[in-house]
Amino acid sequence: MTEPAIFLDRLSKSYGDIHAVENLSLAIAPGTIFGFLGANGAGKTTTIRMLCGLVRPTSGMAKITGADVWRQRHIVRSKFGYVAQRFSLYRDLTVEENIRFFGGACRVPRGELPARTDRLLELTDLKAKRDVAAGSLSGGMRQLLALACALVHEPPLLFLDEPTSGLDPVHRQQMWNLLYDLSHRGITIFVTTHYMDEAERCTEVGFIEKGRLLAKAPPRALKASFQAKLLEIEVEPVMEALVRLRGVPGILGVSLRSGSLRLYAADPEKLVTEWKKQWPFPELRWVGHRWAEPDMEDVFTAYSQGYDAVLKLAQS
Repeated sequence: MTEPAIFLDRLSKSYGDIHAVENLSLAIAPGTIFGFLGANGAGKTTTIRMLCGLVRPTSGMAKITGADVWRQRHIVRSKFGYVAQRFSLYRDLTVEENIRFFGGACRVPRGELPARTDRLLELTDLKAKRDVAAGSLSGGMRQLLALACALVHEPPLLFLDEPTSGLDPVHRQQMWNLLYDLSHRGITIFVTTHYMDEAERCTEVGFIEKGRLLAKAPPRALKASFQAKLLEIEVEPVMEALVRLRGVPGILGVSLRSGSLRLYAADPEKLVTEWKKQWPFPELRWVGHRWAEPDMEDVFTAYSQGYDAVLKLAQS
């Protein structure tokens, strides 16, 4: 059996009475694009910092390609590249100088560095910017440069902490195209995000909430974990209807999607049957309804809000 690229066993980190990460257990196979999803403050960054050997776990254990991330952190640090949430490179250095600096810091042999630099500039589409100061680059190009620096020592694992936050759609797509290429080459990618559409792009997804892992599975399996239909209704006026429907017995939650209301309910067919007999809101006009396929936003909403009545356990 192939050794996991990342293995966590009841990994925990506490700051006094605050449990940032609690009993986190999972295994990630080599070559996986693993999306680690959760709201701000859910524990994503703390988990990455422990995996990178920057923070000592309170309890539990984590390994990268078989090496303990804390006890053997001097070994582990050569096995991954890290792209931070915020731009952390040297603004006064040029694009090429940044790559060469990080290559030297990662002990890339001096004779190999020019060829690697050229390959990374080509890979990230930064050849035309090689002599430009990093501080004058656009936000998207800065992230591409950060990715190039993280790859300079050719690690088998890449950590990206919300790498597309604040990027325009063009650079977001460019970043993901690069991640696909890297995964195809066998590099394992661990990416944190709070964009639900990016979860669709991953081969496997883990949801974290208040430091606890809620679910881990491929996106298709997570969407299949809905055991109830998703009901969308068109009602006017829509905002007033959203508020009123949230208080209806049997409705777990309501969200607004493209002008329609999406309802989370254990038995939505029963609701439709009752409403066809008698619509209980004379001040609201029910225009129509349809059945919707769940997306990753629905999945995350259900898991994070504890809508157990519409879910069945999803495992990888």
